[in-house]
Amino acid sequence: MGSSNQKEIVAEIPSYIKVFSDGSVERPRATPLVPPSNPDPLTQVSSKDVLISENPAISARHYLPTLEKENDKKVPILVYFHGGGFFFESAFSQLYHHHFNTFVSHTNCIVVSVEYRLAPEHPLPACYHDCWHALTWVASDHADPWLLHHGDFTRVFIGGDSAGGNIVHNIAMRAGREPLPRGVNVLGAILSHPYFCSSYPIGSESATGHEQSMPYVVWSFVYPSAPGGIDNPMVNPIATGAPSLAGLGCSKIIVCVAGNDKMRDRGVWYYEAVKESGWQGELELFEENGEDHVYHIFHPQSEKAIKLIKRLALFMHH
Repeated sequence: MGSSNQKEIVAEIPSYIKVFSDGSVERPRATPLVPPSNPDPLTQVSSKDVLISENPAISARHYLPTLEKENDKKVPILVYFHGGGFFFESAFSQLYHHHFNTFVSHTNCIVVSVEYRLAPEHPLPACYHDCWHALTWVASDHADPWLLHHGDFTRVFIGGDSAGGNIVHNIAMRAGREPLPRGVNVLGAILSHPYFCSSYPIGSESATGHEQSMPYVVWSFVYPSAPGGIDNPMVNPIATGAPSLAGLGCSKIIVCVAGNDKMRDRGVWYYEAVKESGWQGELELFEENGEDHVYHIFHPQSEKAIKLIKRLALFMHH
């Protein structure tokens, strides 16, 4: 018999996360955290960590490209929300740090990669509030000097991959309802391999065992109290009673999908839903065949990742 104080697993998503009876959490797949670089020896991109809020605890890693000496040309600002199912990964992880050093060197923009609170310690909707808080901070007079001196506030973008792509959608919806400080608007939104789900399968999703599928299981884990469950509008944007997608608060959207990604069809589904909603902006779909979920994050210097990064550079600069 085990002793009474032995830790027991009270919830888990096998190989991703274990929650123990004493409240501790293990995330076996999380990549190591790394410090910012000044500058990165390979790309010459500088980075630093900035505290946005102490309560709740929100911070961000800022990335600054190599700027011309005359220094008067302002560059776009990308506020980014990392992936990881809302429950693992970090803006400070090796994975995202390597990605953004490459990304910023090719896109010539300032990135604010947001460190939001994770489930299950902070169940949803905490991360949505944190990411909105971060965006309002970026738009405010209190933003970091890198932003105030070098950022073009007429070209503010939001972006994210996987769960971060879902956050982008929800932040864009909120931006359609609530003004940002100083009259700043979100110009564009980048949804890379976004995470959405619904009570019914679509496209290539299997009708049998749909409730055991990873996207379904993750939502129940990170937002157990979600009104409407898996048909909550935050994860099913076309659920009955969901606000119209015509209210998305930005002028242009690009949805990026990958041919071998199990979430590919949800990305296309979202793209089609926005197209049919009467939303008035520019809408694009970018598909890369033969690649899997967030290939560009895992292999930022691969040929296809660079192709996507260059496509996003065009999106932000034109």
